[in-house]
Parts: sequence; C-alpha cells; structure tokens
Amino acid sequence: MKRVLGVTCAVLSAVLAAGCSVEVRQQSGGDVEAGGPVKIVVVPKAIGFDFWEQVRVGAECAGSEVPNVQIHWDGVSSESDVSGQQSLLQDMLAQGGVQGLVYAATDAKALSQITRTAQGQGTTVVNMDSGTEPQPPDVPVYATNNVAAAQMGTQLLADQLGGRGKVAFIEFQPGTSTNETRAEGFRRGLAANPGLELVAEQSSESDYNTALQVTQDILTANPDLNGIYAANEPSVLGAAEAVRQAGKAGQVKIIGWDTSEGQIQSLREGVITGLIAQNPFKMGYFAVTAAIGEITGDPAPPPPTDTGSMLITKENLDTPEVQKLLNPSCANPPA
Repeated sequence: MKRVLGVTCAVLSAVLAAGCSVEVRQQSGGDVEAGGPVKIVVVPKAIGFDFWEQVRVGAECAGSEVPNVQIHWDGVSSESDVSGQQSLLQDMLAQGGVQGLVYAATDAKALSQITRTAQGQGTTVVNMDSGTEPQPPDVPVYATNNVAAAQMGTQLLADQLGGRGKVAFIEFQPGTSTNETRAEGFRRGLAANPGLELVAEQSSESDYNTALQVTQDILTANPDLNGIYAANEPSVLGAAEAVRQAGKAGQVKIIGWDTSEGQIQSLREGVITGLIAQNPFKMGYFAVTAAIGEITGDPAPPPPTDTGSMLITKENLDTPEVQKLLNPSCANPPA
C-alpha cells in the first residue's frame, strides 16, 4: 500500500502542476526487454456506463505518466455478459504481445481461468473492482470496500426512516463478488437496525428495465414500503423510475450505488435520497500503476487496497470535494 500510494501521490502532484494529455493508444506488439512498448489491456465489466468511463479516465491517466506504455481499453456492453467477457479476454491473450492485463471480473468463479491463462503465458494480472474465486495471492484487487460502504449506506437509509420501516433490497448479479459483498454490508446494516424489516429481495440482472419491473412488483405487493436499497447503477435508476411513476417520490426512500448523470438528477429532485459514491478514477489509476510497476521491475505491488467511498446526499452534492469525485480528470484527480 505504501509503495503505490507514494508513487501515486508523486505522480498526481506532477499532474496537478503540469496537467497531462490522455489518449487511447491502439494495441500493438512489443517486447519490453527489447525496448518495445509496454502494452496493457484494461477491460471493465461493461462499457457505456458512467462508472466505467471514470475508471477508463483513471487508467489512461496512469498510462500517460509513464513513457512507452500503451493502454488498450475494451469491453462487453452488459455486466451480465460473462461468456462475452471471457471470449474477449481469451482473444486478446491469444493475439500475444500483452504484458499486462487489468480487468474487472463479471463472475468471480467463471473468470478465474482467465487469470490462470494470462499468468501461464507470463502476463501480469491486476484486478479492479472485482476479483476472482480463487483470488491468486500475487494478483492484487483495487476496489471499494463494498461491505463497509454498503453498511454505511444502509445506516443512512435507517436514519432517513427514523430507524423503523419496511425495506426492499434490489441486487444486480448474484455470483459476482461485488454483488455478494454489497449484500453482506446491507445485511450487517439491517442487523444493526432491528426496526427495519426486509419485505422483498429481487435481482435486476444489472438491467434498467428489469429493475423497473421488479420494483413495480415490489411496490404493488407492499404498498406500505418505506425504503429501497439498490446495489448498482441500473438497479438504482430502475427503482427510482418505478417510485416516480407510482407517485411516491420522497415517500419511499432510495439509497443506491454510483453516481451517473441520471442518478445525480434524481438525487436533486428528491427521488433518490442518498448515493454511495465510489472512486472509479482511483480504481483505474491504482490498478494500472500497479501493473506498470510489476512489469517494469519495481517491487511487487502492495496487498489489495480500498479505493474509498463516500455518501452523497442533496445537502452535500455541490461541495468541492463531491464535485471533484463526480467529475474526475487527469489534471484534477479526486483525493
């Protein structure tokens, strides 16, 4: 932790002083020992989501700070497309010339073979956001402490409900480490607040329309519902729209994960009452920094690290600290 934090702080200080130019470099072969480019493939769970776009900015920023590093960013269009991500990663590794693989596993067990394959051919592997099962001891995971953050968000929901009420839980993809740890934190929060009663639990399958439908069903079955905990961006947005359509905005409290433009707008409108904000820029930045350090011969990266989280409400939304987190850049990185 200390080594990467030290490197990161030094790099970020230089960035703040001089700014940086970030671009996506196209994939090409290269032999590190012969002075060729260091090629690092970075694959999120899915492309097209605000959260993963901020991860991309952080990853590319880290790559731009080291000469002769190429960052190739690619991914599937849905976080539930486990086989698609497997095929994409297999194809990238089969092409050869990849010195580093930084990826977020869509399924902890299904993707473990990808890590083994990559390491077997001498590729450095780093996980971001979600690791695998088993997680090799020499593969660090740079991610949010989902259990602690989820428990913090559940406590906010309890506070908003005065410690009592009927609540629903909308998970997104059972089987992923991120989903399971966010569920664990939620349940710990419930245990600490016995006045909360869990009356419904459904999966959105990480899909907006599915989240909308399951929330509508929950509201129909539980007209006296007081609160919702939704575990990722599509789940939150679908739940918020269902509550809005039911005419219960503000009446049914919604605490959810991530900070897309639609979520922030719903927070301003009072439909969503709290968001658990991660630091995706730092997630991408730290993961790529660790991969570069390992490839270029620096000491091995530190143990897995929590990249941080905070609660955002309508009251603190416009503070400088929150705005920097919501709008990260290489020239003005979040803390």
